[in-house]
Amino acid sequence: MIYQLGLTFFGLTPEYRLSVFNQIHEIVFNGNGGYDWSTIYNMPIWLRNFTYNKLREHYENKNPQKDVVEESIKNLKSEKNNNLITPPSYITKASKK
Repeated sequence: MIYQLGLTFFGLTPEYRLSVFNQIHEIVFNGNGGYDWSTIYNMPIWLRNFTYNKLREHYENKNPQKDVVEESIKNLKSEKNNNLITPPSYITKASKK
């Protein structure tokens, strides 16, 4: 017998399972210890999607601020290196005779 629907039973496609497990991993990993795997796995889908989207927004907004801070630190270091006092060229060690 040939089935036109592809799957002969109800189940999740491998692509959907992968996306669910990736979402669970991202929440647990980026939740800074606030979530465990079984809690997220048993969480209602709408709440898991909401939590995932909030974490994603948080880290997307955090990255530009990090770039600005790193750029400021880099600029300060380069200014500091440019403002170093160098000894005058006429100061040399006396030769020992």
